[in-house]
Amino acid sequence: MTTRAFILIETQVGTVKNVVGELRALDGLLSCDIITGPFDVIAIIEGPDMSAVADLVTGQVQRVHGVIRTITCVAAG
Repeated sequence: MTTRAFILIETQVGTVKNVVGELRALDGLLSCDIITGPFDVIAIIEGPDMSAVADLVTGQVQRVHGVIRTITCVAAG
């Protein structure tokens, strides 16, 4: 069974479009949208297990230039 997670992303001012462009190129990313509110982007990712999802967030999403912080919400069902 795959693991799905929603990632709320805060970006540096002026970088949101570049961040979304880079995120959309990642394997495992299902969708990525600019949003309003305290966060700038919401992304949905999927991986074969929790470890793969964690690796995607910490190894790829958080390394995108312009990403300040993330909150990952793992789908429970």
